[in-house]
Amino acid sequence: MPWPITWEDIVAARSRIAAYLPTTPLRHYAELDAEVGARVLVKHDNHLPTNAFKARNTLSFMTALPADQRARGVVAATRGNHGAGLAWAGSVLGVPVVICVPIGNNPEKNAAIRGHGAELIEAGRDYDEAVEVAQRLVTERGLVMAHSTNDANVIAGAATLSAEICEQAETLDAIVVAVGGGSQAVGALVAARKLRPEVAVYGVQARGAAAIHDSWHAKARTSLPAANTFADGLATRGTYDLTFPALLEGLAGFVTVSDAEIAEAVRILIRTTHNLAEGAGAAGLAGLIALKPQLAGKTVAVILSGSNIDADTLRRVMTREL
Repeated sequence: MPWPITWEDIVAARSRIAAYLPTTPLRHYAELDAEVGARVLVKHDNHLPTNAFKARNTLSFMTALPADQRARGVVAATRGNHGAGLAWAGSVLGVPVVICVPIGNNPEKNAAIRGHGAELIEAGRDYDEAVEVAQRLVTERGLVMAHSTNDANVIAGAATLSAEICEQAETLDAIVVAVGGGSQAVGALVAARKLRPEVAVYGVQARGAAAIHDSWHAKARTSLPAANTFADGLATRGTYDLTFPALLEGLAGFVTVSDAEIAEAVRILIRTTHNLAEGAGAAGLAGLIALKPQLAGKTVAVILSGSNIDADTLRRVMTREL
């Protein structure tokens, strides 16, 4: 089977992170139902430390490290939320953290990473090239790689999110999950198989960064030369060893949405829930809207996975420049 983690891995991750992270709310908004044409449940992981679900992933990873690896320090590549989550986890546990971001990365996210005490290195033209820089530091400085997707403890941390959804929802027909690297979606698949096997899990990617979506439909792994989307948490160019086989096996469907559709989802969330969402954090809702023919009238969970949108991008979203 293609599953990179088991239910027991999720249970272990929940036990490790429980002392640091609260269960996040799953809320229902009548105004959002009316907007979408389904009964929508919003999982508010934007209420976690660093305002994003990545706090689960990074704390799960960090608490699983043996003492000698913690002492060596951790390195990762990011466009923002994985790095901020890792920097925060490092500050909580006393682990040195080095974060690699591409040149021109969001300055507000860079500031958040530095604010938690991490060393920040700006190199590479995009996330994938920043990963290459981080990998070199593993060799040169003996750091431990904390990949944002290709790590079982990271995926197990993400899976705690959907385990909570499955336990909190009285009724549930589907979960629509934004896919950057796939940790959140694979976590949803494993949790739902154990707790709510009748629940369908759908994936959604940004149309300008659709390598995993395209690979899923082709049933063959492909990559793209660039990832073009304002939803930087979704700006990946390829598939990942630990997540793609499970996505191929388990997803009930996979769609793409444009940046304009993601921006509209940000505006809808602000209007109906009065919660701020970054592009990747609103992509699940954009995907639900795109899947309306299949999901109209059903009870569907979406994940508001992060609210770290910078001021200039938010202005462009609200003035409909995006």
